[in-house]
Amino acid sequence: MGSPAQDVAARRNIIDITDLHHPVLTEVQKQVMAGAEAAADQIVFQPAVILGAAQAQTGLTDFGAADFRERLAVWCQAIDEDANASAVTRANLFQMMIRYAATRLRIEDIVKRHPEIVDIPIERPIIVAGLPRSGTTHLLGLLSADRRFRSLPWWEAIAPVPAPDEVPTSDDANPRWTKAEQGWRMMESILPHMAIMHEFSPDHISEDIELQAPDFSSYLIEWLAMVPRWRDYYLSHDQSGTYAYLKKALQVLTFLNGPNRWVIKCPQHMEQLPALYKIFPDATFVITHRDPVGSIRSQLTMYTYAARMFRKSVDIQEPLGYWPDRYERLLRACVRDRDILPPDQTIDVYFHDWIKNPDPILKEIYRIADIPLTDEALADLHVYLAEHGEQTKGKIVYDLERDFHVTAEELRRPFGFYFDRFPVAVEVK
Repeated sequence: MGSPAQDVAARRNIIDITDLHHPVLTEVQKQVMAGAEAAADQIVFQPAVILGAAQAQTGLTDFGAADFRERLAVWCQAIDEDANASAVTRANLFQMMIRYAATRLRIEDIVKRHPEIVDIPIERPIIVAGLPRSGTTHLLGLLSADRRFRSLPWWEAIAPVPAPDEVPTSDDANPRWTKAEQGWRMMESILPHMAIMHEFSPDHISEDIELQAPDFSSYLIEWLAMVPRWRDYYLSHDQSGTYAYLKKALQVLTFLNGPNRWVIKCPQHMEQLPALYKIFPDATFVITHRDPVGSIRSQLTMYTYAARMFRKSVDIQEPLGYWPDRYERLLRACVRDRDILPPDQTIDVYFHDWIKNPDPILKEIYRIADIPLTDEALADLHVYLAEHGEQTKGKIVYDLERDFHVTAEELRRPFGFYFDRFPVAVEVK
């Protein structure tokens, strides 16, 4: 039991978002919305426009293999079909797609100039997969605290190959970090609670989905708009090529900054285990498991909070109609394919065990990865755990019945197949 002072601090750290259904916008939010709406006519979701803008930005022309163009066209069509997407959403997605196209140009350019890059081995990476909004980011950050691993900070994820104006100078040792910091501060000012739910500070360790996106695939845009057309296309197409592109991006980053014992993660991997294993056959696979209701309620709240900026109107039926079903698709794929992973390279991590005592699980991860868990490394991990606890920046209140008019039992009902396969403890009553 904590001291009275600690109890007061904990209560002050509680964040209850009470205007989910009827948002009260701040002046900053109103200004951003007005600015996006004023420029809405300039946003055109056509592949030629996006690729042309990337070519003009970089001075490069070679995008490499052309198969991505069909996927880009589906992205554009799916986004245009989202009638409730706000002007902010459309502007963000447009600029993001230009950034991915520019990143692809830079990746192809450096590989063309240094063909030896594609021969760099990505040796025995540690790859984390688990439900979205369920602690995989925390585990990734924890492993990344071991200085023997190579991980992907946000500043590098969004600009893996530096542009000419991003070369270090005497005034700025890392312009890419500076740009990422500016973007993070802007996000904090616009959606401060979102910054707590999902951090994007420059040094925050990122998901490898940012390295899949230049191939214009992954489930990424599902998190940013209502795009069932893209979901269906993505799930019906083999993703091995995009995972090969992820590997190529890791090779580029290894060439630029080394070393090559990577630790990466993405929740999407749970539904792409065949492609993941095909491209990284010698990896250590860490599959985390948690009551899906805990993850879904977090996603519903995050989505609805962000809707004040990203949707024209707030409608709780949007996330309720999409995300529980999306989680079920993801977990059914995981149950179907989990056993293709070699037992001696794979560990299933259960959240209820992790919160009790992470050390035995860490030791097993390191044993499987064949990396000594030294006293120095364990001390670094303990420091990270102490500094990145659940309530370090605030604890969000999640109330399914109040905010979404649904019970935990109702949300959990379709997931019996998952509990039958994995001994996951019920977490949300």
